[in-house]
Amino acid sequence: MKKKHLIPIMLIFIGLATISFMAKDGVTLRLRPQQDKTYTITTKANTMTVMEVQGQSMNQTQVLETRQIFTPKTVTEAQSVLETQIEAVKMSLSQMGMKLEYDSEHPEKNSPMLAGQTKEMEKYLNQSVTVTYDALGNLVGDSINLEMNQLSSAIIELPEQELSVGSTWNSNKTQSIGKNEIEIKMNYTVTAVSKKSVDVSFIGTIESKDIEGTYEGTASLNPQTGLISKSSTKSNFSMTIEEQGLSIPMTTVGNTTIEVK
Repeated sequence: MKKKHLIPIMLIFIGLATISFMAKDGVTLRLRPQQDKTYTITTKANTMTVMEVQGQSMNQTQVLETRQIFTPKTVTEAQSVLETQIEAVKMSLSQMGMKLEYDSEHPEKNSPMLAGQTKEMEKYLNQSVTVTYDALGNLVGDSINLEMNQLSSAIIELPEQELSVGSTWNSNKTQSIGKNEIEIKMNYTVTAVSKKSVDVSFIGTIESKDIEGTYEGTASLNPQTGLISKSSTKSNFSMTIEEQGLSIPMTTVGNTTIEVK
C-alpha cells in the first residue's frame, strides 16, 4: 500500500515545487560579468543595398563578420571595467557582377579593390581599449573610441525595476558614426523568464540628419551577468549620400545575428 501512495505524493511535491518556481518569475537584471573571464562577441550581418544613380538602380550585397573579445578586469556592485579589442573582420561584397573579399586573418585572399575601404578598418584591429559600464549597462565617462565596436551588441541599457513576462522598458541614446550624430530609440518587451535566460523582443528607430531606419528582433539575456547571449535583428535604413556632385538615395535592408560566449 505504501508503494501505491508513493507516486501521488511525489506528484504533489513536484506540483508544489513548480508553483513555487512559477511564483518567482521576476528577475532584476544588472551588469555583472565574470571577472577575468574573456568573452567573445561573434557578429554576422547580411545586407542588401539599393542605390539610385542617375535614374538607374544598383544593387550591392554584403556579408560582414566580426569577432571581438572583452575581459572584465574589475567588477563591483556599481560598475564593470572591461578591456576589449577587435580580433578579426571578414567581408564579402558583391556588386555589378563582381565579388570582392576581405579577411583580416588571411590577407592572401583579399581583393585589391577593397584596399582603400579596409585600410582605415585595419587601424582598429587588435587595438586594446578600456571602457567602464555602470550596473545598468550605461557607459561611464567618454564614449568608446573604437570603430566597428560590437560591445553595444552584448551590453544594452538595463531597467532598474524587476522584470516578468510582459514587462517593458525603453532605451534612448545618441551615438556618433562618422560625421553623423544618430539618435537610437529602443523598446524591449519580456517574452519569457527562466533561471538560464530572460528573453525579449524589441523594436527600435534610428534618426539623424541624413539617416533614418528601424530595428526589429529578439534577444536572450543571461540573468546572472546581464549580458546578451544571443540576438537576431532585422533592420531597414534609408539615407542620401553626396558623391561627385550627385545626390544618391540608398536603402539598406539586413539581418544581423549576435552570439556572446
